Amino acid sequence: MIRYLRGRLLALALVLALMSVIVFSFVHLIPGDPVVAILGTEVDQTTQRSLRHAMGLDRPLLEQYAGWVGGALRGNLGESVRTHQPVSVILGQKLPVTLELTAAAIIVGLCIALPAGVLAAVRRNSALDLGAMAIALGGVSIPSFWLGVMLILLFSLHWRVFPSIGYVPVGRDPGDALRHMVLPAVTLGLGLAGALTRMVRSDILEELGREYVRTARAKGLRFARVIARHILRNALLPTLTVLGVQVSVLLGGAVITEQIFAWPGVGQLIVQSVQSRDYPVLQGGILVVAVLAAAVQLLVDLVYAVMNPRIRFG
Repeated sequence: MIRYLRGRLLALALVLALMSVIVFSFVHLIPGDPVVAILGTEVDQTTQRSLRHAMGLDRPLLEQYAGWVGGALRGNLGESVRTHQPVSVILGQKLPVTLELTAAAIIVGLCIALPAGVLAAVRRNSALDLGAMAIALGGVSIPSFWLGVMLILLFSLHWRVFPSIGYVPVGRDPGDALRHMVLPAVTLGLGLAGALTRMVRSDILEELGREYVRTARAKGLRFARVIARHILRNALLPTLTVLGVQVSVLLGGAVITEQIFAWPGVGQLIVQSVQSRDYPVLQGGILVVAVLAAAVQLLVDLVYAVMNPRIRFG
């Protein structure tokens, strides 16, 4: 297990190094001069040069990258050129909101996918199976921005069941926080539900044909108990891997969902940073999301290895 963990950590370090290069390069490829975006075109060249020097933009790119990575390894992601707050402080305020939304979306996805996938597999080729697969296909096909707008039109403007925008901390008013969370969580979680439903159905079908299932049934165990105690345990291992990958997708999708529902998370912060050319905040936000996604994937791999020892020796 130690050797497996060492290999995964080495792979994670390489992935993060590559991510840092991509994030830094892409941010600097954004069209427009951040100094002009901040000061405007009416400011004289001397003032522009002073700000460019203060931001370190007059240094060679390699030197800028080395300074940024070195600071990030020490926990220093720089300072916002707009608010002059440390980027780590800004992200510390925004990240819990995004994680809250992501967790709610995972709960929505699992609550839909597990029963739908099991029922579709057990009732294979029935109307229930076709309906579940149609919903799953819709979940992975419908763009989240379109779904979010439709949910607002139906449940906020037409039926007035849930608020259309805004965020309320759970600690302030749990009931109101839940009402504000429903539409964003469904918008983000429906795509996850679609992907997981198909995976759960496929894995359950594969397990249904195995010998141990027939043996358990021959011993007189009820079918529901065989599924709950034996089949699900084995079938959910591949689903766990897919869930880990989908968490990365959810973190990326939060950028759009937070914009639609005006959630003050990292996604909204990244969009605002692009508009204001706030390079330190933009780089820090993308890097933190990438590190989170990689960490979740590592955690899923370790859980998978614990539950399936063959992976550790493969």
